Amino acid sequence: MTANQWMKTPKGYVAVSMVFFLLIASIWSQDISGIYNGLIAVGVSSAADMICSRIAKRKRMLPDGAVITGLIIALILGTTSPWYMVAGTSIIAILSKHLLVYKKKPIFNPAAFGLFLSILFFRSGQSWWGAFGDLPTWSVVFLLIGGYMVTNRVNKFPQVFSFLGTYFILLLIMGILNVGDATDALRSPFINASLFFALFMLTDPPTSPAKVKDQVIFGILSAVVGAVIYGIFGGLMYLFIGLLVGNLYHILVPKFRNAAIIKPVSQSR
Repeated sequence: MTANQWMKTPKGYVAVSMVFFLLIASIWSQDISGIYNGLIAVGVSSAADMICSRIAKRKRMLPDGAVITGLIIALILGTTSPWYMVAGTSIIAILSKHLLVYKKKPIFNPAAFGLFLSILFFRSGQSWWGAFGDLPTWSVVFLLIGGYMVTNRVNKFPQVFSFLGTYFILLLIMGILNVGDATDALRSPFINASLFFALFMLTDPPTSPAKVKDQVIFGILSAVVGAVIYGIFGGLMYLFIGLLVGNLYHILVPKFRNAAIIKPVSQSR
């Protein structure tokens, strides 16, 4: 595959968007710490991915998925995060990709899994600085343009719209009812984080459904779980937990559905 062909793939779209966001946020804030963390995350993720593939004796491939995972981690972790935290989060993410699998595909979104455990293990701070939460409001246009291109390329609009619609409606209702700090999630930088999450993490093809009906259910389920957890407990893990629950739905429901179809057929014999 040529570089031009790769650029037109979903991974190419995501990788280019992530690099673009990394550079914009770093240049605007006049802080290269994010770029430094990005290099660490990408380097460690790629190395871990190649080592795992070699151990499993898999065909050597370009670790573009690992690069994307590293970039997402770097854009979400705070720019002041120490190198070992960035590296540790990246290793956890890649290990989940290779160890927690079903039919040779990862069960959980690697970046979400790594970032979720980094909160538990490292007490990591997650600023979502790469979603432009600290930049002028109009900068969200960059996020929307990149997100539109990626979502259109992977055909995940039903998933994104069902998630965002359900998520914001639930937060609005909880805010009216004074449930927790729900109204805070309707402000920047939380809005930016939600958009980044929906457009670039929720849409991951290997860990999310392809059929429209399943996409809608996946988006609604992830939104309900995330919004409820935020409303009750607050904290930083709510979006990741919602996605991880959605990932489980993506794996388990089709399995049960197929079992239900096979069972009547076998009984009829």
